[in-house]
Amino acid sequence: MPCCSTDTCSSNTAATGRYRAVLWIVLAINATMFLVEIVAGVAAGSAALQADALDFFADAANYGISLFVLGLGLHWRARAAMVKGASMGLFGLWVIGTVIWHALAGTVPAWGTMGAVGIAALIANAACLALLYAWRDGDANMRSVWICSRNDVVANLAVMGAALGVFGTGSGWPDIIVAGIMALLALQGAVTIIRQARAELRQPVSGDGVPILH
Repeated sequence: MPCCSTDTCSSNTAATGRYRAVLWIVLAINATMFLVEIVAGVAAGSAALQADALDFFADAANYGISLFVLGLGLHWRARAAMVKGASMGLFGLWVIGTVIWHALAGTVPAWGTMGAVGIAALIANAACLALLYAWRDGDANMRSVWICSRNDVVANLAVMGAALGVFGTGSGWPDIIVAGIMALLALQGAVTIIRQARAELRQPVSGDGVPILH
């Protein structure tokens, strides 16, 4: 027996279709920018660009997971959000390791490459953020997608600031500091996503995955 009226179900189906289309678009954008930034980051010797490249890769994987669980029950979507939260946490820990390595090596990245690629990444992530804005207050799975994109825009601005810092000081420390900030953002986002996903997993649901309201 349907759990809603025909009009409501049709509306939900249309909304899900729009969300699926948006996820495919942002998935393609993130996969493309991962390839661009990983090459540029290695060439420029920039910890911040390499960290941002890995972030693009993690986001592309997360969008793929979101597409897979779209339309499934609340608990399945919450489990997917848990996986994404854990991946964001691992990304943060990896960046911390990269920061330590570059600090010990005294790397001075190419600020011009950092700035140019940072601008391109900012444009790409701003487009993703605009596309996902309508779903920023959804369940843990939708919210995790929004948080990833929001953090990416902040990270891109920080990378551009790091490029200016490297140019002005001739030191790699601005790059290292920004990479550290990106790690903290990833860890904070991971905690937020996992906390909401755990709350949703504790929420009782009916056999068809619909939350039971008390």
